[in-house]
Amino acid sequence: MIATLLSAAMLTAAQPGSAPAAQTAPARPSPFVPVTTGSVPANPADVGSLDAIMRAVYDVISGPAGQKRDWNRMRSLFTSNARLMPKGGRGLMSGSVEDYITSSGPQLEQNGFIEREIARRVEQYGDIAHVFSTYEARQSASGPVFLRGINSFQLVRHEGRWWVVSIMWQAESPQNPLPAQYLTSRPAGERG
Repeated sequence: MIATLLSAAMLTAAQPGSAPAAQTAPARPSPFVPVTTGSVPANPADVGSLDAIMRAVYDVISGPAGQKRDWNRMRSLFTSNARLMPKGGRGLMSGSVEDYITSSGPQLEQNGFIEREIARRVEQYGDIAHVFSTYEARQSASGPVFLRGINSFQLVRHEGRWWVVSIMWQAESPQNPLPAQYLTSRPAGERG
């Protein structure tokens, strides 16, 4: 949208016979800054495709009670300014990967938490992708499902690999059950 507006303005200014542009104020610096990539190198097998990075995210947070998680592996999957945003009883919260590790890490390791994807919807254009990933969670591999919901991923392919830019999620509740269309995967192939 912004690119369209800028292109239209440049085309109008460049039209032959158009009036000279009025004096304008000096250009302001852009509020946008380059996204930096993480400082922890990733295993190429974790980030080579959308399938791989999705598996890696679920794998890195999952494990039985008492199992340490590989938090450097998690850091390697995300851009340095990535956001993790749960929507729940306290409203919409937002934090960094480090905030997630600090606040959720001890609980995951102490109590056990195994989250797996049960369905996926992918929208991709060029190097950007949005993934609606339906999940279920257990405290142990054979334990009952105690939580389901949807993780909404924003991902980008940059510097020859995939990065997670953000994850927003909401757990299922009696007032907000998972719709049937998000309980099965829609066929979609990765392009590009």
